[in-house]
Parts: sequence; structure tokens; C-alpha cells
Amino acid sequence: MPVAKLSLNKQLSYACGMIGWSIMTNLIIVMLPYFYLPPSNAGLVPLVPQLLLFGVVNILSVIAASGRFVDALFDPFIASLSDKSQNPKGRRIPFMKWAIFPAVAFCCLTFYPIEMKESGHNAAWLAVTMTLFFMSVTAYIIPFNALLPELAETPDEKVKLSSFQQAGFVIGIIIAASVNNYADGLQHFFHITNRDSAVQYTIWGLSILAGLIMLVPVFAVDEKKYSSSKPSHLPILRAIRKTFSNRNFKYYLISDFSFYMALSVISSGMLYFVTVLLNLPESMGGALMGAMVVFSLVFYPVINYLSKRIGKKPLVLFSFGLLSLIFVAIYFLGKFPISVYIQVYALVLCASFPLAALGILPNAILAGIAQDDARETGENREGMFFAVKYLFVKMGQTLGIALFAFLTVYGKDPGHDYGLRLNGVCGFTLCLTALIFFSRFKEKRV
Repeated sequence: MPVAKLSLNKQLSYACGMIGWSIMTNLIIVMLPYFYLPPSNAGLVPLVPQLLLFGVVNILSVIAASGRFVDALFDPFIASLSDKSQNPKGRRIPFMKWAIFPAVAFCCLTFYPIEMKESGHNAAWLAVTMTLFFMSVTAYIIPFNALLPELAETPDEKVKLSSFQQAGFVIGIIIAASVNNYADGLQHFFHITNRDSAVQYTIWGLSILAGLIMLVPVFAVDEKKYSSSKPSHLPILRAIRKTFSNRNFKYYLISDFSFYMALSVISSGMLYFVTVLLNLPESMGGALMGAMVVFSLVFYPVINYLSKRIGKKPLVLFSFGLLSLIFVAIYFLGKFPISVYIQVYALVLCASFPLAALGILPNAILAGIAQDDARETGENREGMFFAVKYLFVKMGQTLGIALFAFLTVYGKDPGHDYGLRLNGVCGFTLCLTALIFFSRFKEKRV
């Protein structure tokens, strides 16, 4: 039980950490394919060869997958160290503090290729910087999320704190998705003629901003004052086995993996969908993300209210179902006999509720799973639960980026866009898979 309740200011300070790491991870998700393998109408230079390995997988897919694979193996290690930490300042905050600088540095370096032309050297450099970035940001994310069940005692408090978390995550997505808008401004006001340089300067500035925001919970939240959980003493392999033995957790993991893979597909493809399928300016990407956030925020109180009345599971299932239909619509973008602006804003409006619900509820659900497990076993393994979750999230995001990059082989340019449309079919399949597995989840109602 927490020693003291978090005030509203402290809750918002905690959520600021989410804004920071969301900016950096979404810079990678949104801009990596667009920066290194841009469409022909982007004004950017391709930086890695569009080579196919074994005739199917392109080199960018392999790099993204390998970086996240190493990172995924690193997650349980960080979780175990955090769960067992006896640092007098707390189990989580000290890890978060020292992870910030390397995360910022390697995020910047990811968009600083060795040569500003198509080169195999860039591919090798990208593999190194991405791996080190993901390992660094993991050392912040795992302890940060493990704090949630320790800072919020009741189910309602978990949903509320998770809502603030999700608001922070969405704000980070908006900021990251607006890279091209900021780059336009830099080119206009500072007379930068090179588009690649303008995008790089923007990404470096946003990465530094993200690092500063990530410092807020480090200095504002006194972990020892608001959390009374005790260190775990389980060895890492035994802790992983016991975590995986939780039946509810298994169904949660599979559905979460499928959802994040689908979300990564749509995030990676956003700028392509706007510029290629709809023939709109790339600056529209930021405007669309802003509209989605405004619509999503409207639904936050509704989701909090409904989760108390009907439970979290029905809302999650409905959201997966609606999101699967939205992916089907992506396949037909630009082909409907109505304005392209109506098409894209209708899609954003429909997506805002499921994305809000699937942002708020899963972390609150997992916090409940971890807390129930702690009561039953006597071991506080919150960090391990969130580590395993993020291992699957990262695998889903990695495979999502890899799937998107792979499908670009079948068309990513105006007039040759079949690969982009296939992402809609894949997203539909993934969301339907998530719905089927989460229907097996058994929710405990209080």
C-alpha cells in the first residue's frame, strides 16, 4: 500500500515521463522508414540500399528487427535488477535517471548517417545506434511503468493514472508526428535549403526536449514517500517462469502483441498514406495526429466512466473490433468518391475512441494482474510483468516496422501503391487476432 497518496500535480509529473520517451520511440517508428527509404515525392535522399535478403526481406526490416531483438532480451535483465534493487532512493527512479542521457544521444545519432547517400555503411551504423538506443530507453521505460501499480492502490486509481500516462503517450506521438511541420518552419525561417538537414535538426531538437521532460518525474516524485513495495528476491529465470505461468497474463500478452504490431504498421505508414494514397502535403501528418488527440481526449472521461460501469474487457473488445474495420478502410483510401479530406478526417475520428481505450486500459489491467499476483505469491514482481509486456510490445513494433518495410517492395510511390494498401489488410488481421485472444481473458470485477 502506498505510504502517501499522489496529488494531482504529482500524477501529472509522473505522466510527463511518458511524454518524453513517447517522443523518442515514436520518432523512430514514424520517421525511420521515411528518412532512410523515402517515397519519390518526399524531397529526401534514400540512405540505405533497397536490397532483398533471401528474396523477401529488405535490409531496413532486418536492421529494425535485430535492434529490437537485442533490446527485448535486455528487458527482463533491467526488470530483474529493478525488482531486486535495494537503493535507498527507491527501486525505479535511480534507473530512470541514468538512462536519459544515453537514450537522447543514441536517438540523435540514429538520424545522423555516415554518408548522406545510399550506402551499406549507413545500414551498419543504423544497426548499432538503434540497438543502443532501444537498450537505453528500456532502462527508463521498464522502471517507469513498474511504478504504476506501486503508486496507485485501487482499480479506479490505476485507470486514472493510466489515463494520464496515455495522454502523455499521445502528446508524444503528436510531437513526433509533426517533424515535417517543424522542418518546414526551419527551412522557412532559417533559409535551410537541404531538406535532410532540416529534418535532422528537428529530430535532434525534439530528442533533447524529450530528455528534459523525462527528468520531471525523476525530480518531482519521491519514490520512497509514495511507494512501500519491497524488493523481490527471485532469481531472474525463476521470476520469468513465474510471470509466464499467470493464465490471464498470457492472453493479455498475445492480444497486446497483435495490437502493437498493427499500431506500428499504421504509425510507420502514416506519412505514406497521407502523401501517396491521398496526395496531400506531408505537413498534414501532424495536423491529423493533432485532430486524433483532440478527439481522443473527449473520450477519456467516457472510458473512465464506462470502465467502472461495465468493466474494462468489453471496452477493449469493442475497440479491437472497431480498429479492425478502420484498417480495412485504409486499403481503399483515395478511391472513395468523396473528398480526400473527408476520407482521412473520418478515419481519424473513428480511430480516436479505440486508440484512447487501448491506450488507457491495458496498463491499468496489467497493473491489476501484477498486484493480484503479488498478493497471491508475496513477491513484488511488477517490473518483470511490465518487462515481459514490453518485450512483446517491442517485438510487435519491430515486426510491424519490418512488415511495413517489406510491403513497400510491392509499391510505395504514387501510381504504384499496392504495398501500402496491403498494410490495411494486415492491420485488420492483427486486430481481429487481438480480439479473439482477449476474449479469453477473465476479468475480475470489484
